[in-house]
Order: sequence, then C-alpha cells, then structure tokens
Amino acid sequence: MDDGAAGKILAGSRYTWAMTDVSLDSTLDAAERRPAPGRVLTLGEYGLIGDMRTSALVGIDGAIDWCCLPRFDSGSVFAALLDPERGGTWSIRPQGEWTSTQRYLPRTNILETTFRAQEGVAVLTDFMPVDEDGRPSGTHPEIHRQMRCTRGRVPMQLVFMPRFEYGARTTRLEVLRAGLFATDRTDQVLTLSSAKPFDWTLEQSTATARFTLEKGEERWLVLRYDDDDIHPVDRYESARKLDITATFWARWAAGVRYSGPFRGMVKRSALALKLLTHAETGAIIAAPTTSLPETIGGERNWDYRFVWLRDAAFTLAALDAVGHRREADAFMRFLKKVCRHEGGGHLQIMYGIDGRRDLVERQLDHLSGYKGSRPVRVGNGAVGQLQLDVYGEVLETADIWRRNHEMTEGTWRVLRGLVDWVSKNWQRPDSSIWEVRGEVRQYVFSKVMSWVALDRGIRMAEELTLESNAPEWRVQREALHAEIMERGWSEQHQSFTQAYDDDALDAAALAIPMVRFLPWKHARVHATVHAIARELTSADGELVYRYKHPDGLEGQEGAFSICTFWLAQALTMIGERERAERVFRRMLRHANHVGLYSEEIDPLTGEFLGNFPQAFTHIAVINCAAALAGTAPKR
Repeated sequence: MDDGAAGKILAGSRYTWAMTDVSLDSTLDAAERRPAPGRVLTLGEYGLIGDMRTSALVGIDGAIDWCCLPRFDSGSVFAALLDPERGGTWSIRPQGEWTSTQRYLPRTNILETTFRAQEGVAVLTDFMPVDEDGRPSGTHPEIHRQMRCTRGRVPMQLVFMPRFEYGARTTRLEVLRAGLFATDRTDQVLTLSSAKPFDWTLEQSTATARFTLEKGEERWLVLRYDDDDIHPVDRYESARKLDITATFWARWAAGVRYSGPFRGMVKRSALALKLLTHAETGAIIAAPTTSLPETIGGERNWDYRFVWLRDAAFTLAALDAVGHRREADAFMRFLKKVCRHEGGGHLQIMYGIDGRRDLVERQLDHLSGYKGSRPVRVGNGAVGQLQLDVYGEVLETADIWRRNHEMTEGTWRVLRGLVDWVSKNWQRPDSSIWEVRGEVRQYVFSKVMSWVALDRGIRMAEELTLESNAPEWRVQREALHAEIMERGWSEQHQSFTQAYDDDALDAAALAIPMVRFLPWKHARVHATVHAIARELTSADGELVYRYKHPDGLEGQEGAFSICTFWLAQALTMIGERERAERVFRRMLRHANHVGLYSEEIDPLTGEFLGNFPQAFTHIAVINCAAALAGTAPKR
C-alpha cells in the first residue's frame, strides 16, 4: 500500500485562525503549505472532539490519528500520532491537490474541516454525540462524520485502518452489506456504517475507497464501538444527534461568565476543559494523550490520561471562575470515593478514571513514537510519588466548592482527615508539582501548598463551626510559614527558590501570591516575579521555562505554557499591566488554529511539545484573562 492509501499524504494544506468571538484581530499561519508526501502532522495541526467519555484528535488533513475506546485511558484504536505505520488511522480527504481550513462550529466542540480541491469544495464535519444533559449519547461510543460538497465536484479518498490496543493486536476487517466490521478476535469490535455502499479495497487489514461528491451531495459515516451489528446509517440518526450535540455545547458555552476582552479564548479554553471531564465518574483527566514528547527524540514521554488531583482541582477552580459549578459536584463525589480506599488521610497524586489506584507504567516497544520519540509509555510510574502540594490544591478546591454547597458530615470527614495528615507530615521531602523522577527534596512549592491545606482547613472549620483539630493546625500553619520564609528564599537571586537552602529558581514560585501565602504587594513577591522573568525566560523573553537546572533526565525540555501564563498573570497583579498584556497576547498567538494548547512550546520553532491538549494550560488562559479583565475571583 502506498503512503496515500495509508492516509499520510498531505498534498497541500492551509489552516487559518477560524475561531469565532476572539478579540485578537490576527491570523495564525494562513500561508498555503505544500509539504512533502508522507509528512506526519505536527501536534498543532489537530483539533479535539469528544463526548465526556473519550475523545479523538482530528487533523487538518481529515485524519483521526488518535482515539482510545471506550474510555480516555483505554487502548487506542487509532494511534498514527505515535506510529504512522502501525498505529492506525481513519482519514477522509480529497484526491490530488487540495488546501484546507479547520474550525470549531461557534460555541461548540464540533469540528469542521473545509477542503478546497481543484474542481470544488468539500466540508467534513466531525463530532461525538452527547445528550441534552451533557452525558454521552447511548451505551456505545460513536464518531459521526458528515461529508458534503458545497461547490463543484470533489473526488475523495477514504482510508479505514483500525489497530486495536495500541496496534499490538491483529485486526480482522470484513466488508458487510451496511459497511465494515473490525475486530481483534478477542472482545473488541468496531463497525463503520455508511449512507451509500463504497467500492472497498481490502489490503493488510486496511480498507480504502475512492468516490466523488457532487455539489449538494452529503454522506454520513458512523463508527460505533462494541456493537456486533452494523445498522443502516439512518438508524444512527446522525442529523438529529448533531442538532442535540450542538445545542448542548452552545448552551454550556453560553453559561461561561466572562466580560473581558478575551471572551473567545476563555470560552474555547472552558470548552476544552469540559471535554476532559468524564461524565459518569466526575473524573477530570490532565490530557487525552500519552507519550507526546517534551523533547523530540527524547525520553520525557508520559501518559497523562489519568486524574491528577492537582490538575483536576485547578480545572474546577477555573470552571468555577467562569460560572460552571456542576463539574465540582461530580468531582467531589469522585474524591470521596477514592478517599474511602485510602488510609489515614494519605492521597495518591493520581487515579484512574474509575478511581483505581494501580496505574502500572509499561513501554510499548513496537511503536516508533511521535517523530521517533521513544519510549512510548502507558500507565504512569509517578503514581507512587509523594507530592505534598496535592493536599493544598484539593483543600483549596473544597473551600471554593463549599461556598455554594452544604458541607455534609461525610464530606467534612474526608477533608478533615486530609488536613490532619498534612499537619503531621508536612516536614517530609517529596517530588512536588513537576514530579521529578529523582531524589525527593524539600520543595518550596510543596511547603506552600501544605500551608494552603492547613489554612483552608482552619478557615472552613471556623466559618462553618465544624469539629476539628484547628488549634493544632494553626500551630503547624504558623511554623510552616516561618520556615518557608527563612529557608525558601534566596538573597542572592532575590527570589523564592525551588527547594530549601538552594539557589535554583522554579516558575512554580509565581503561584505563591496566587494562593495567598503572601499578598501581591509584598516585596518578596515583586522580587520573585522579576527574578523569574529575568532568569527563566527564553532568549527573546517571550516564553517561560519551569526551571533550567538538570533534573536527571536527558534532553532539554520546552518552555512551559502554564508558566508563561502565570508570569503574565503575576505581572498583571503587581501592576505591570502593559508588560503582562504583551506576554499574554504573544501566548495567544501560540495557540493552534482552533485555539488549543499543548503542555510546552519549543522556543526556537514554536512547535507544540508534550501531551495535547493540556488542561493545565487552558486553566492558565482562563485565570490570566480574568486577571487582565479585573474579574479574577476574590477568595
């Protein structure tokens, strides 16, 4: 099979900034591109669709190159993102020369890709259906793809190449009357139903078809997981589900409260965060991908398809800031569930979507990795780390949540146990927010967030007159504050540091005033912001590294998107608004064509690095925009 049949040819592509309701009057990389045949898309050339159960990455070339079914953390069925030859893909695009643009339909997570070919224009609409209440539609995950010709006639090509369990299992593919049937000969099944029969060619467990769309013609394709029957495509009611899905997303987006100048980006970030929630369990994942490298060709490749309590807590705080609170209700139920299985108030840093604790890390040596970046990992070995900051983030979220909800006895019992544990254990060394895979240390950020856990516990106990060990918590809170001020500060650098008695800087120190450990007007806060802007930024001063000193892993990682937004927010809050807005607007220009961000950015090329899209980054977009608009919540 040639590369075109495998779905990896880009005869030409053009993508533009097509998001609605954005206050930046800019266009992102609108120049026509004609890359060489066989070029694999970069991360920035994908949009995300999903149903709050799982998701899929759809490229500007019409290829679904990443999708795990039936859940975010299940094995993949399409993973060309991690190996174009073995991973699997499902592509729909014109034959011959073409260019493309891609956008989200206004205020939705429905993706539309427009192809301009030599003889006409074809539009591809991709979505995963959800019901009116925002829950996944039906028991079987589905992807609906509508092809329609809006001008002339467009010869099209379709490639369906599913590869179960990260491409590790053999796929059996059959042509049946209503479409295609794929199985791994164990317990996994995919069906693909089409409105009209295609003249399929089967070769090496891959189905290809060529056909022509005439002006005014439309065709639906529906992929369904775990259903042994292929139904006629009208049975899937794609048009009705599209209307319901669009209505839900538009209504949800309308509930985003933000009145500042960056409304479009705030709404898009909120919509992206919503896609990372799991409707059934209340879980919130850090990102929907695994092993997208922090360094191209390097070993910094991790699985982010789990519930980091830190990321989830920050996500809920961001959604609460723009008026969406139901997600916090669901997550608090998730938190109580996982805490039932923990002893003595100890928390893991992450859990599976269903609350499971065992997330064993393993390598998939048969996959070549994104741009040759190996190893490809699933599971995450950091699950066994102690990260003290998690307690602060969870207690901060609980303090926000309880302002609009009754604090039940069961919920307080869980939270009190967490504060008690911190009171007795904050002196311990840990691995902290960046979960460095080396020796544990006395990290300043962990100490600050331990202080937050104690402070918020005391506040809730006193304001709600709840039974607690508040006197002891106050003693520990004051001792911890004094210790951080003494041992976490560098006179040489005039900044808070990464760890006690060390001069190395860490952008996480920007969060110190954000969590009210010190007020924004404090001299040490101003000095720290300036030190990080001076010492942890890229050569052009535009992007922020989380730190620059060696951490035991090979390769130089990119600049961290969340840290750059943190810097902009911090500059805003210390009164340097003009500089802050300059940093923020530059970062907005680093968003991809549909307003999404990855974890990191290569300062030299602007290329996305790390898992994508990243919840952390979109949280920071919302918080920074709120600070610039003067609408950041007072807590």
